[in-house]
Amino acid sequence: MSEPWPTELRLHKDRKALTIAFDDGASFELPAEYLRVRSPSAEVQGHSPAERRVVGGKREVRILELHPVGNYAVRLVFDDTHSTGIFTWDYLFELGRNRDNYWRDYLGELKEKNLSRDPPAR
Repeated sequence: MSEPWPTELRLHKDRKALTIAFDDGASFELPAEYLRVRSPSAEVQGHSPAERRVVGGKREVRILELHPVGNYAVRLVFDDTHSTGIFTWDYLFELGRNRDNYWRDYLGELKEKNLSRDPPAR
């Protein structure tokens, strides 16, 4: 069985969410904050599960740009200057399919590490 293939990738006008639809009928609205804190970059994921970072303070983050990477992925540029995560179609599908569980885990990790979703006060 082949993996679902994207049929639409749309950045919302407010730049706070990305909608991705797949050829199997699945469609997901993925908030910018969620994409930022689940970025597949080494900065967030580390080079092993033990190195993964919990990133707080991203409630207001926006996606500035989308850059295609071959025919298998997209690189997102966020307004906090993060731009090193390459989101494959498979990873975006996984993020959509598991959003509720991943988000619940993230909120638990923030609480455990005494971090907030809100950016630090200026």
